[in-house]
Amino acid sequence: MLKSVKSGDRPQFLQFLRATALIVLAISAPLPAQVVEVPELGRLEFPNSGAAEAQQAFIRGALLLHSFEYEDAREAFQEARSIDPDFALAAWGEAMTHNHPLWRQQDREAALEALAGYAPTREARLAKAPSERERGYLEAVEILYGEGGKEERDAAYEAAMAGLAERYPDDLEARAFYALSILGTTQGVRDFRAFMRAGAVAEEVFDANPRHPGAAHYLIHSYDDPVHAPLGLRAARVYASIAPAASHAQHMISHIFVALGRWESSVDSNVRAFEVSRERMERKGLGSSALNFHALQWLQYSYLQLGRWEEARRLLEDMKGYLQGNDAGGHDHGGGGGSNRDRWYHSTMRAAWVVETGGRDVPAESTEGVSLHGRALSAFATGYAAARRGDVSTLRAASEGLSADVGAEAAEDDVVERVMEKSLRALLLLAEERHDEALALLAQAAEAEGALPLEYGPPAIVKPSHELYGEVLIELGRPQEARQTFEQALSRAPRRTLSLAGLAAAARAQGDAETVARACGELASIRADADQGLALPAACG
Repeated sequence: MLKSVKSGDRPQFLQFLRATALIVLAISAPLPAQVVEVPELGRLEFPNSGAAEAQQAFIRGALLLHSFEYEDAREAFQEARSIDPDFALAAWGEAMTHNHPLWRQQDREAALEALAGYAPTREARLAKAPSERERGYLEAVEILYGEGGKEERDAAYEAAMAGLAERYPDDLEARAFYALSILGTTQGVRDFRAFMRAGAVAEEVFDANPRHPGAAHYLIHSYDDPVHAPLGLRAARVYASIAPAASHAQHMISHIFVALGRWESSVDSNVRAFEVSRERMERKGLGSSALNFHALQWLQYSYLQLGRWEEARRLLEDMKGYLQGNDAGGHDHGGGGGSNRDRWYHSTMRAAWVVETGGRDVPAESTEGVSLHGRALSAFATGYAAARRGDVSTLRAASEGLSADVGAEAAEDDVVERVMEKSLRALLLLAEERHDEALALLAQAAEAEGALPLEYGPPAIVKPSHELYGEVLIELGRPQEARQTFEQALSRAPRRTLSLAGLAAAARAQGDAETVARACGELASIRADADQGLALPAACG
């Protein structure tokens, strides 16, 4: 029974009436759409039954979630929940930050703990949901973190999001997260059918809201390969301006640029991405583990393609400094010795430096605790540099070590590591003048790599096998076969400079002046601002 309201209690009573009216509205009809723009993160409309005071934090969390800024999104959703503990979609959002579908990462226990803060059981949470639509979001996330294996749950979650998007066709958030759920079912395999389905859904969201960070983001992920990348240029051109405060957003546009060989544009985007992560690190008083080393790796690779080797070398030195807990200026950021993640990035960047500069070796850092891929990169780089300088004993040690490592740990589907092992073994056979055996191994490596899905960034096989095969064929006087392998390499990695140089060399050996001029012209364009003294390859002389 309600008591009479004293005049001093009127604000509290009015607040109670507003909250009650909001709940009634949520149950009886869809909430009115409210478009919210956060200039640094994007724009969306996400009607919900949460308290008005919690909306700013909730919308910020949703925008950050779309840009995969998971830690900051979690903080925002937790802030919204601290204001309104019964905020259903804030609980949903916090749980969603523990699922990283395109990175194949999921913390199920942490997500269920977040949901338990809203209500202790699945049944209680669904019963407590203030509207059918919000119950649909909760049902979907319960499926995502429910029983069964991850792949099974991802597929069931996609079906749940498809149903939600169908029931609420005007809900752009349901459709955006449906697009992401499709991408999440691929489990790291580049399934073009799934990627095009996701792109079709995201295109509609992007058309309805050109400032939606998720729409632009998921379009880029759908199209970031050399075949489909032109379709992603529209999203790439605007995503950075949609979410300038999100480091991942600044980096993501380079997925399209690298797939097209637009190295200058990749440099610009990754410079911004790294600086945004540095600003966040300093603002929040975090250690160097908060830095966007992913962007640093892509930046170094782009500098190497442009012939800006001094800048690429400086980034490698910076990465070594971060392993020791210091930045390039010697400022301590904690974590001396580096994490396994930091050491993996150093191995990747060192391997890229060695390969792209033609064997200019630098000492390897410890790879203890690093994944098989990181160890394979380190061993391949050491062996490749040794092969280039004619150091057969070091080449043999690196090759045998990599073979033992791959033999002991590689699963059947670890194709990348197996290809690098074959390639390094082939270089050893070549050094021993066992040419036919070397070519047979290189052909096997190229065939295995050719069966892999197209990549969208710096090559996981640091020396693409078609490119290496072509270089060996040129060395052995077989330019016609070499030309074919270089063309295959360029179809997988457009405007990659070493493949262009190989194509020019093969074409010159065949007397094809037109192809030489085309390949060398493209190289000259890419290397227009290269380091002083870095000449074009001999085939372009």
